[in-house]
Amino acid sequence: MQYRKMGRTGLKVSEISLGSWLTYGGYVEQENAVQSIRTAYDLGINFFDTANVYERGAAEKVVGQTLRDYPRESYVLATKVFWPMGDGPNDRGLSRKHIIEQCNASLKRLGLDYVDIYYCHRFDPETPLEETLRALDDLVNQGKVLYVGVSEWTAAQMVEARGISERLLLDPIVVSQPVYNMFNRYIEKEVIPVGTEKGISQVVFSPLAQGLLTGKYQSVNDIPAESRAAKLEWVRKGITEQKIDQVKQLGAIAKELDITIGQLALAWILRQPNVASALVGASRPEQVVENAKASGVALSDDVIAQIETILA
Repeated sequence: MQYRKMGRTGLKVSEISLGSWLTYGGYVEQENAVQSIRTAYDLGINFFDTANVYERGAAEKVVGQTLRDYPRESYVLATKVFWPMGDGPNDRGLSRKHIIEQCNASLKRLGLDYVDIYYCHRFDPETPLEETLRALDDLVNQGKVLYVGVSEWTAAQMVEARGISERLLLDPIVVSQPVYNMFNRYIEKEVIPVGTEKGISQVVFSPLAQGLLTGKYQSVNDIPAESRAAKLEWVRKGITEQKIDQVKQLGAIAKELDITIGQLALAWILRQPNVASALVGASRPEQVVENAKASGVALSDDVIAQIETILA
């Protein structure tokens, strides 16, 4: 397993990280979830991601209980705040009240004194940005959060936040968590350039396009019963015959390199220096083993060109 620095910090995270969205705390059998985390740790993955909203706290409990078997200093753990955690008017967003209360609740569920990274799960247009950043800075000063991040913020929103942090001497945003894969490349236009300039690394989610970039789908009329596409309509809608055909062409490249399509897709993402880690999900330990092998795979310029031709 290879490791990369997070932004302009001294923190190092594994190139492949393990997430718990749509997996732990309900979607995946408990034993498989636990074994996937343990397998990841044994393979050198030191970066684990969860959120308060995943199964309304259940995912945090599974992740926290499993990681409790390992020295706290040996792994990096991230969780998030923004989405509703109740029916009240203050049970959502990025107000000081919601941030502080949810951080404390997450730490209790995780069974920890601090989290390494605390993400703003989305941008909150209803809360002044200064209020949000001051609350996060307070959590850093209290030792409950080590680094601040955001998820799916625009480049302009991150630039504004960094400007406020510099003016008020607040702890800055050092990591962004956007979606990024071969079929969704919007961050290449503005987010990655801004991240490179401002020292904000990307930790990308859905790197395998919800399983599409593993080659498991052979036709839109032949969706495996155990797959996410069979259970989630929004995943199924993202699968088209054109994309399936492109994946089959990518499979030919992967075969020549003696790697899987998924490993090719992850290595393609990691060609970006601004990407610190590719965040994968896993419902079985074997998937973790396969994805971890993508770390350290270098793609030649010729291979990158072939991939671009297919994706075009």
